[in-house]
Amino acid sequence: MPAAPATPDTPVLDPPGRWRALAWLSVTALLGMSTWFSGTAVVRALAPEWGLTASQAAWLTIAVQLGFVTGSLISALTNLTDLVAPRTVFVAASAVAAIVNAAFALEHGPSAAFALRFATGACLAGVYPTALKLMATWFRRDRGVALGVLIGALSVGSATPHLENAIGLPDWRATVLSSSATTALAAVLALLAVREGPFPFPRARFDPRQIVGVFRAPGPRLACFGYFGHMWELYAMWGWFAVFLADSLVRGGHDPRPWAPLGAFLAIASGLAGAWAAGWLADRWGRTRTAALAMALSGACSLVAGFVFGAPPALAIAFGIVWGATAVADSAQFSAMVTELADPAYVGTALTVQLAVGFLLTTATLWLIPVLRDAWGWQWAFAALAPGPALGIVAMLRLRARPEARQLAGGRG
Repeated sequence: MPAAPATPDTPVLDPPGRWRALAWLSVTALLGMSTWFSGTAVVRALAPEWGLTASQAAWLTIAVQLGFVTGSLISALTNLTDLVAPRTVFVAASAVAAIVNAAFALEHGPSAAFALRFATGACLAGVYPTALKLMATWFRRDRGVALGVLIGALSVGSATPHLENAIGLPDWRATVLSSSATTALAAVLALLAVREGPFPFPRARFDPRQIVGVFRAPGPRLACFGYFGHMWELYAMWGWFAVFLADSLVRGGHDPRPWAPLGAFLAIASGLAGAWAAGWLADRWGRTRTAALAMALSGACSLVAGFVFGAPPALAIAFGIVWGATAVADSAQFSAMVTELADPAYVGTALTVQLAVGFLLTTATLWLIPVLRDAWGWQWAFAALAPGPALGIVAMLRLRARPEARQLAGGRG
C-alpha cells in the first residue's frame, strides 16, 4: 500500500538503497538519451552529402522535438505512465528508439530520415518523463538533488553524440549507430537493475481531463510557465551551439575540428554540474528562488553570446560551459515542483504535459535561430532567447508569493 503523502511537517525516513537506485537510473537515462542529438551532432557532415539547406538541417532536430511532443501527448491522452509500470515503459521506449535511430544511419536522403528522427523523439517521450517519475518514487527528502543528478545525466546523454563526433569515428553513420548501441544498452540495464521505489504514486484510472487539469491549479500552472520560459532558451542553445562555435572558430582563423564538437559536448554536459548544484541549493534555499537565479544567469549568457563570437577557442568554450551549466540548472526544479504540487495519482501525466508543451516551444526557437543568424549574424541571433528566462523569472516570483509554495522543498518555497 503506498505511503501517505508527506507534508512539510512529516518526518521522512530515507529508504535504504535510494542513492544506489539513483545511480542506476542515472546511468540508464544517460545512455537512453544518447539518440536525441545523434542527427544534430553530424549535421555538418550530413548537410553537404545530402545537399541540405540551413532550414532542412534545422529540421533534423525539430523533427525529434515534434516526435517527442507527439509521443508525450499520446502518453498524456492515455495516462500511459500512470497506468503501466514505469520500468516497462522505459525499457520498451529505449529499445524501439535504438532501432529507429539505427535505421536513420542507413538512410541516403532526407525524406525518410526526417520521419525516423520524428519516431526517435516519440520513443524518447517514454524515456525522459518516465525516468523522472521513477526517481520520485525513491526520494521525498533531497528530491531536488536527486532530480538534479538525473537531469544532469540526461544532459550528458544528450551530449554524447558530440563527443563521439569529436573523437573522430569513421563517418557520421558510425556516430549514429554508436548512439543506438548505447540506447539499446540502456534498455538492458533498466530491465536488470532499475526498480520502482518504496514511495509509488497511486495507480490512476483513465481520465483525459487530466491533460488540462495541470493548468487549472495556480501552483502547477506557474511551475509549468516557468518551465516554458526555460525551454524557450535551452534546446535552441543546445541545438545550435556546435554550429555557433564552429563558425566562431573559423572567423577567428582556427580549425573547427575537433574543438567545435568537443566544445559542444562540454557545454551540454556541463548541465550535470549545474543541475546538481541547483538541486543542492534548491533543497536548502527554495526551488523558486534557485530557478529564478539560474534563469537570470542563463538569460544574461544569451545576451552576451554575440560578443563572444570570434573569440579565442578557450574563451568561447569556457563561455559555452558556463551557459550550458546555467541553462539546464533550473530544469530539474520545475519537474520537482510538479511532483510536489500536482495530484499524486496523475504525476506522470502532469510531467508529460509539462514536457510536451515545453518541447513544442523549442521547435519555434530551433527554427528561429538560423533565420536570425542569416539576417543579422551570430552577434544577435541568440539574444532572441532572453525573453524566455525573463518570463520564467516572473512565474517563479509569483509562485513564491502563493501559499502553495509551502509544499515545495519541505516548506522552503
